[in-house]
Amino acid sequence: MSEDRSASPLRIVVFGAGSVGCRLGGALSAVAEVTLIGRPAAMAELDRVGLTLTGPGDRRLRARPGTAVDASAAAGADYVLVTVKSSDTAEAARELAPHLDERSTVISFQNGLHNARLLAEGLPGRRVLAGMVPFNVVRTGPGAFHQGTDGRLMLERADTAERFAAVSEAAGLPVELRGDMPQVQAAKLLLNLNNAVNALSGRPLREQLGSRPYRLVLARCQREGLAALRAAGLVPARLGPVPASWMPAVLRLPDGLFRRLAAASLRVDAQARSSMWEDLQRGRRTEVDELQGEVLALAARHGLAAPANRRLLELVREAESAPTPPSWSGPELLAALDTRAQ
Repeated sequence: MSEDRSASPLRIVVFGAGSVGCRLGGALSAVAEVTLIGRPAAMAELDRVGLTLTGPGDRRLRARPGTAVDASAAAGADYVLVTVKSSDTAEAARELAPHLDERSTVISFQNGLHNARLLAEGLPGRRVLAGMVPFNVVRTGPGAFHQGTDGRLMLERADTAERFAAVSEAAGLPVELRGDMPQVQAAKLLLNLNNAVNALSGRPLREQLGSRPYRLVLARCQREGLAALRAAGLVPARLGPVPASWMPAVLRLPDGLFRRLAAASLRVDAQARSSMWEDLQRGRRTEVDELQGEVLALAARHGLAAPANRRLLELVREAESAPTPPSWSGPELLAALDTRAQ
């Protein structure tokens, strides 16, 4: 006789519990049985001090979800949220495969276009759904994670998605079920092209987005991204007040006009930074290959050039091995787009 899990508390595992994973798992632990799986040092820190989650305004939450360092802790989970970096997705599937049965639903809450497919290929017979996290989260201290912007999680519409959405809503994480996740992920890719700009600037997101030279860099990257996506037959979803195809033009506006027309883009708190900035600060590998690199791969496949994205990729790779994190001014970074790496 198969086990009936419907009457039991929902069991959720977060595999790859970094900043985003801790934010999701910490919130969900208020309404479900949650286990975070992550690096030994990070999990030991959480066992010692617990989780402190802060957000825009005065939101503050303390939580103590369960922790583990091995994929075997995912056995029997109703939902497994995968939040590893895109480059680690195939390995995540290999580690999880021996421990998941057909009753578990795997959700990819990752950047990039291909992670749900990679998980599905590595986890045959399991239900895998694509998801999207719209907000940024950075670690601000031991066990402390700050969400700098708002937004609704987006999740592929499916029968098993509805129960997760209901529980997530109860945890204060609103979810929008979508039937167009490839288009949603394409739009998020365009937004995430700013991660490299923000990381190289060394500045908070609000300050960086408020400066036209930085926006001109992003506009060039997004224009190349839109061309590559268009060539691939992928039309980005509209995620905000401005259609994706209009974004480069809006970014090029003078500062005063941009602030008036794109106020929502600047509605971020003073602590908000990109995850790539945090990676460079902590000497970790970034996801630039899955962001700027994705645009380059799409462009090359269709005979297009993407020089702005190529140059930012080069600069981030240089910064990954630099002794100190970068701090490019807007004019310097804009000029660097036209300077090839030596």
